[in-house]
Amino acid sequence: MAGSRLEKIGTIYTRTTGLLRSGALNWQDRPLWYDIYEAFPPKEEPRFDRPIPNMKLKTIFYKEDKIRAMFHRNNKHIGTTNMSNNKYTSLTQRFIETYQKLESENRDLPEEELYKQAIDVLKWDREVRAQAENEEAISLSTAFKEAKSKQDSDQDKIKIDVKDIFK
Repeated sequence: MAGSRLEKIGTIYTRTTGLLRSGALNWQDRPLWYDIYEAFPPKEEPRFDRPIPNMKLKTIFYKEDKIRAMFHRNNKHIGTTNMSNNKYTSLTQRFIETYQKLESENRDLPEEELYKQAIDVLKWDREVRAQAENEEAISLSTAFKEAKSKQDSDQDKIKIDVKDIFK
């Protein structure tokens, strides 16, 4: 039983228990979940042949889900989002925040108008950021010209005659 990895033979708990009893797995090396499972066992054993419970699933929707769906429906090519980088908010999150801010300021506007205004604000914000980046960034050719002119001016200041060195 312990050598099998089929879910039909036993649950992961019974297989782990078998490994512990046989000595194939040291007690100190048991999985983290093992003690929790023993302390709080499930009401019904999680087996493959257990019938599926007949219960209705609740639909959970948040207010911003409708805004997010509207944004993604109209903007298919947004790009990827780096979930590991918490420093920057995603484009979708910025849109939702902008939309909610505009909605709180103008409660009587229809959704379509709020959507258009939020898109315009995001476009304006992107243009402002692009201009700021362009002002900060120096092109390679400009940097090369500046370095060359500085080097030329430095050579003009330093005039050493080889004859003077050996005097």
